[in-house]
Amino acid sequence: MCGIVGYIGKQINPKIGIEALKRLEYRGYDSAGMAVFNSATKEISSLKSKGKISFLEEKFLDSEISGSPFILHTRWATHGIPNEINAHPHHDCKKNIWVVHNGIIENYKALKKKLENEDHKFVSETDTEVLAHLIEHFFKGNLEEAVRKTLKLVKGTYGILVIAKNDPGKIVAAKNSSPLVLAANNGDIFVASDPAALISYSRKVIFLDDEEIAVLTPDNFFVTDLENNFREKEVSEIEWTPKQIQKEGYSHFMLKEIFEEPEAIKNSTRGRLIFEEGLAKLGGLEEVIDKLKEIKRLIIVACGTASYAGLVGEYMIEEYAGIPVEVEIGSEFRYRKPILDKNTAVLAISQSGETADTLAAIREAKRKGALTLGITNVVGSTQARETDAGVYNHVGPEIAVGTTKAFISQLTVLALLTMCLGRQRQMSLVIGQRIAKEIQKLPELAKSILKKDKQIKELAKKYSKFKNIFFLGRKYNLPIAAEGALKIKEIAYYIHAENYPGGEMKHGPIALIDENFPCFFIAPSDSVYEKMINAIEEAKARGAKTIAVATEGNEDIKNIVDDVIYIPKTLEMLTPILATIPLHLLSAYMGLELGCDIDKPRNLAKSVTVE
Repeated sequence: MCGIVGYIGKQINPKIGIEALKRLEYRGYDSAGMAVFNSATKEISSLKSKGKISFLEEKFLDSEISGSPFILHTRWATHGIPNEINAHPHHDCKKNIWVVHNGIIENYKALKKKLENEDHKFVSETDTEVLAHLIEHFFKGNLEEAVRKTLKLVKGTYGILVIAKNDPGKIVAAKNSSPLVLAANNGDIFVASDPAALISYSRKVIFLDDEEIAVLTPDNFFVTDLENNFREKEVSEIEWTPKQIQKEGYSHFMLKEIFEEPEAIKNSTRGRLIFEEGLAKLGGLEEVIDKLKEIKRLIIVACGTASYAGLVGEYMIEEYAGIPVEVEIGSEFRYRKPILDKNTAVLAISQSGETADTLAAIREAKRKGALTLGITNVVGSTQARETDAGVYNHVGPEIAVGTTKAFISQLTVLALLTMCLGRQRQMSLVIGQRIAKEIQKLPELAKSILKKDKQIKELAKKYSKFKNIFFLGRKYNLPIAAEGALKIKEIAYYIHAENYPGGEMKHGPIALIDENFPCFFIAPSDSVYEKMINAIEEAKARGAKTIAVATEGNEDIKNIVDDVIYIPKTLEMLTPILATIPLHLLSAYMGLELGCDIDKPRNLAKSVTVE
């Protein structure tokens, strides 16, 4: 959730660190800070600011701070209110040790009490400050040894960078459940919490694994575990390019990424459809393809928007592959003692591949002998490394906090997975070929929906005046109603939105409906269309304004609802992919209408790397 950047090398202008930190703004934050070792004065200087990175940058430009190494941080508050005192980096009483930290130290209160009894004085409300004091407690001239001893006492999650005035010329980095990635390029060594910060400097990176410590010097770096055993590390190559993290003419990243949704579908399917055989070839699953034939049950684990993709996948896989599927919220999975065995596969879905709760679910599944699979967008992410097999989205970086193109890709990949599993079992060649042909059409169909953006912008203006909105759907599009409501809550965050199954509205929520509670129905011409019409009539009878996503050619619905957005006809299982696109546009335009920051909504973070 927090953004971390560190640098050591021949350059002494921390402006490059600030520029790298800006690329992590999308992660969400409430304050920012930096610490820089000045080789001339032999001191560490620090700057902090509440709010935007630009505020920190203004302070820096008014200062004369320079040097190397330096560490920077954007904070998303877990312990302590957002202010300069609680902003990172944190230091010990002697101002020798300086730390930036992403994660949560669960036993910090006990550690803090012990340190206070030894005359350590704390100034912040954060759990992170304990790390600085504890490292200083163990410091005998060698920074990495003090860090190693500290981490053996710590319970919780961390991605940390540490520098010391009295052991200059190095950065010590360590990871446990919070991502850190290294890049070396012509005498410059960078470390960050996200590859997006590094791609302007190098696309070749090294991901740290849990309970590893990296020591970075101007000349080189090495990695050990907590027992000081040397670790060999593989180099990964980031697929993204610097151009992909630019707005490229769009006013906001979210709009850019919504308009990239047709390309996301194309990239997710490129080279994966075998039309003659009605098959989807997913290279990342080849090693476990025989094991997939034997599974009797599939559990999908995910959080937030990704869990709604999982729910669509549940409908797809059960209908076309005949495999029982359960969708579990990642944050609850390991607390309910799930029943798992060798005939169960657990599929994790995460855009970043670093979602803490989802990773915890994967580890629980592995402990219990289940086959673990993943869908993620980030090559080399923790999820990609820890699952037995998986599928990459290949949609490039997603900068806006509210996921859009990655969600569309997740739905697309789940359709491909359905073909893969279905053709192993009950799906006929003819059905497989038909699904493949319809998937191939989706990018162009998606483009046709985006051409309606002016109409959708007008609808956003009309409906943004309401304080509450219902989103309703059934079967395949029930999860899409949930996605529509979530996007309104996230992006147009002065509006309260709820989702509900269309058939369940009359079992309680209908009491809320009146002329001030518009209802948005996902109602394509599918197997439950007539049922959705009944729900629309029930809402209209209570005076609600009604708006529908409907299939092109359905003129009758114009006589029933107040407004309609048409999507092209496709297979019922693929309608969620197309039905989602106008909802993403609607939320973005409603957010803009209300003056919201649609790229960085308040209180939210892109990658939730803490429980």
